[in-house]
Amino acid sequence: MSVAVALAALAGVCAAAALVDALAAQADQRRERRTRARRAPRPGHAVTRALAAAGRRVGAPATPANLAARVDAAGAPAGLSAGDVMAVKAGAALAAALMMVALAPGLPGRLSLVAVPAGPAAAFLAPDLWLRRRARARGRTMAFELADVLDLLRVAVDAGLASSRALAEVGRRHRGLLAGELGRAAARISVGATRAEAYAILRRRCPLEGIGPLVAALERADRHGAPLGPSLAALAADARAEDAQRIREAAARAAPQMQLAIALLLVPAVMLLVAAGLLAGMR
Repeated sequence: MSVAVALAALAGVCAAAALVDALAAQADQRRERRTRARRAPRPGHAVTRALAAAGRRVGAPATPANLAARVDAAGAPAGLSAGDVMAVKAGAALAAALMMVALAPGLPGRLSLVAVPAGPAAAFLAPDLWLRRRARARGRTMAFELADVLDLLRVAVDAGLASSRALAEVGRRHRGLLAGELGRAAARISVGATRAEAYAILRRRCPLEGIGPLVAALERADRHGAPLGPSLAALAADARAEDAQRIREAAARAAPQMQLAIALLLVPAVMLLVAAGLLAGMR
C-alpha cells in the first residue's frame, strides 16, 4: 500500500513539475522572440515587400475609403500605406492562385474545384484579418499603458509645460506604444502641422476608447485655455478603474483554467491512490 501511495504521489509531482517546466520554457521562448524582434529586422517584411511588388505588376484594385484608417490603427506595419496593402493583397492572391493551380491535380475528387478559387480569395482577405488583429493587440497594449501615460502627462503639464511640449516629453521619457504616438503627434505639430491634423492622426493611430477623452481635453486646453491637469487626473483615475476591472475579468477567466489543470494533474494521482487501495484490499 505504501509503495503504491508513493508511486501515485511521485506521478502527481512529476506531472506538476513537467507542466511548470513547459510553462517556464514557453515564457523563455516568448522573451527570446521579443528580444530578437527588437535587435534584428523581421524577415516577414521582405516577403511583404515582394508580394507588394508582384501586386503592383499585376495591378492592385482600388483602395477602400476606410483602409487608411485601419492601417493607421495597426501602426502602419513595415511602413506600409493603404496602397501598399492593396498591392500586398493582390500579390498574395496571385501567389495563392499559382500555388493552387500547381496543387490542384493532386487533390482528391472535386476538392480542386473548391480549392482553386478559395485559395486566392482567402489570401486576398488575409491582410485584412492581420491588420484587425494587430490593431486589437495595439489597443490592448495602449489600454494598459494609458493610466501611467496620463499621470506622466499631468506631471509635465503641472510643471508648467505647454501641451505640445508635454506630449513631446512623455514620448521621450516613456517607452510604451501610446507615449510614442503622443511624441509623434508633438513632432508633427513642431514641423508645421496644425493641432487638429496632429490630433486626428493620433486618434486613428491609437485604437482604444480612452484616446477620445484625452484628445478632447487637449483640444479644450488649446482652444479655450481650460486647465489640463484636473482633466488628466480624472482620466487617469478612470483608466486605473478600467484596468482593475480588466484584471478582475482575467482572474475570473483563469478559474476554469486552474480547474482544468487540477483535473489533469491531481485527479489521475487520486485515481492511482484509489486503485492502489483496491488492489491492496483484494490481495
